[in-house]
Amino acid sequence: MQINEKSIVEKVKELAEPIIKNLGFKLFDVEFKPERGWVLRIILDKEGGITVSDCEEVSKRLSALLDVEDIIPTSYILEVSSPGLTRELTKPEHYEFFKGRLIRAVLREALEGKRELKGYIVDVKEGILQLREKDSNRVLHIPLSIIARAHLEIEGW
Repeated sequence: MQINEKSIVEKVKELAEPIIKNLGFKLFDVEFKPERGWVLRIILDKEGGITVSDCEEVSKRLSALLDVEDIIPTSYILEVSSPGLTRELTKPEHYEFFKGRLIRAVLREALEGKRELKGYIVDVKEGILQLREKDSNRVLHIPLSIIARAHLEIEGW
């Protein structure tokens, strides 16, 4: 059986978004991938953070809808969670979502002599991340294409 992961993710986003928005949450990401069987991961966020009961409520509502819509042609495990304190940022929307937050980015190639940067997300437009360096306060313009990996940092640690 051929499974189109991207198509399933897009369909799940369409179904999940109204439910999640109605509950006052934001849809951070949807993943569908094989991990000891198939896992459908719904990642939520809201001002002040997501609670376990928030995850349970979304899981209950979304699970019922997914059963009715029957868009996933295989058995899977539904996981609903928050992005986590040190969530990895992999898409332009992730940077947009966490504007103002402190991140650590590792670059594929050096920018101004540095391959590792720590700073605050100012903005992201047209594939360019504007990052205010924590130490120097300078705003750097970093093409997303040269970021090997980036994740949120916990402040005050």
